[in-house]
Amino acid sequence: MIRSIFAAAALSLMLGAGSALAEPALIYAVGSKFDKSFNESAYNGAQRWAQETGMSYREIELQSEAQQEQALRRFAEAGNNPIITMGFAMADPLAVVVQDYPDTTFVAIDVTWLDAPNIRQIGFAEHEGSYLVGILAAMASQSGTVGFVGGMDIPLVRHFACGYAQGVKSVNPEANVIINMTGTTASAWNDPVKGSELTKAQISRGVDVVYAAAGATGVGVLQTSADEGILSIGVDSNQNYVHPGSVLTSMLKRVDVAVYDALKAGADIETGVFMFGLTEDGVGYALDEYNAALITDEMKQAADAAREQIINGEIKVVSYYDNDSCPVLNF
Repeated sequence: MIRSIFAAAALSLMLGAGSALAEPALIYAVGSKFDKSFNESAYNGAQRWAQETGMSYREIELQSEAQQEQALRRFAEAGNNPIITMGFAMADPLAVVVQDYPDTTFVAIDVTWLDAPNIRQIGFAEHEGSYLVGILAAMASQSGTVGFVGGMDIPLVRHFACGYAQGVKSVNPEANVIINMTGTTASAWNDPVKGSELTKAQISRGVDVVYAAAGATGVGVLQTSADEGILSIGVDSNQNYVHPGSVLTSMLKRVDVAVYDALKAGADIETGVFMFGLTEDGVGYALDEYNAALITDEMKQAADAAREQIINGEIKVVSYYDNDSCPVLNF
């Protein structure tokens, strides 16, 4: 049902003569669609739509950012509509390509700042969901020192870290929050070995709960946490099942729902900028059979109470985007 493309050459062949028009397309962020995180959440949303409707979509797993504009143009030229893109790194190529295809609708996940009438831009209040898992981390920690391993050092990832640290500090103002970023290029999203190394370094400093917001790099964080006997926190998708009894929870970012809704709406989807936070169930934390033994009633009550207080405005989680800084972190 799904037509996969793994390189630009294959993309060119696939979009040759005879391509079906009006079929939607999905462009993953650089890396594997089976990253157990951001891309895989998008894949799950697309699969749900395909299974429910019996319809098909096209997709590409990009190997480098150099392929982004070409993929956009190939899909647009083939008549695919809408074209869904994953990740902030698609913003620059989108800004150029959308002008050349005004009759094509684009959906940009994690992009909210472009000025074009034919884009649906979707952002998430990651800091709100991260605040909740920060509460759980602080309550689960016995050392009073928790960690965060981010992927590429960009404002988006700092946004996660800032919300997390605020949640931790709301429980234990004296807690130590250790922050590490994996790198400054797109490869930082796909480096499990580096994720493992950073986790071991944090453990040596007393970390006993670590939150990974690093795409496929997070696989190394979760694995090492399980091996070393500390707790981890997953991101984007529900990663509790990856290491049952070791993953404290996962910060859910409902990319799957955003992709599913876009495919369901089709080419006539409403464009503009849309933000999804706790109020819209766009973010949250995961509780299931894999982590139920780790989350006490007191922890759940604290996280759920904070969720309601954020929604009704009693708690204001400061956004890193507000002033390019965080009130409880030195970056």
